Amino acid sequence: MIISTYQPYFFPFPGFFYKAGLSDVFVILDQVQFPQGTTWTTRNRFKNDQGTLWMTVPVWKKGLGRQRIDTIKICYEGRWVQKHLTSLKNAYSHAPYLQDHLAFLNRIFAAKFDRLIDLNLAVIRYLIDDLKIDTQLVLLSELGIQAKGNRLLIEICKTLNASCFLAQKPAAKYLNCNLFDAAGVELRFIRLPSIAYPQLWSDFIPNLSTLDLLLNCGPRARDILFKV
Repeated sequence: MIISTYQPYFFPFPGFFYKAGLSDVFVILDQVQFPQGTTWTTRNRFKNDQGTLWMTVPVWKKGLGRQRIDTIKICYEGRWVQKHLTSLKNAYSHAPYLQDHLAFLNRIFAAKFDRLIDLNLAVIRYLIDDLKIDTQLVLLSELGIQAKGNRLLIEICKTLNASCFLAQKPAAKYLNCNLFDAAGVELRFIRLPSIAYPQLWSDFIPNLSTLDLLLNCGPRARDILFKV
């Protein structure tokens, strides 16, 4: 069994789902520490007629100290929800497959999730289903593991009876191969693909949110991602 992990990004980029698609079980690291500074768990990139369109979900941080990702709450002050939805609709008004996903976008921005993790998981599950990736999705919080670093990843593999842990090549400098070997877990490294596809507006921008791929390419998105 092949296991891989990722933090719960906001509208993740295609590489997130490529990695999930190569795995038997994909573990969402919802109980690790919320990153300091800018983080992909609260923001991502889309595209409009001006180029890169950044969107950020405001969250409560001030005075709360270090928080786990699964405890982060969304801040609904201001009008950012309607602004984000309007920006997406305007940016992709000419996208060939906008109508296929419009109901989802309306629903996700109307939902008023209390926690960031719930918003991000709703988006991830929608995108993974639309890409027809049948990998099992598991939350770290469901496993009852109390560990950090390499030990956390090894304990995930042990708990799920995995024989292989899949990681991105740049992570090699952070992973202790000897610890994985001692635990009887193969450490396998991959490079995420650099995909290209038809986009609206000017020059191609790589690694935008997977939503950009779906709105532009529709049913072809999976084949483009996995280069079938």
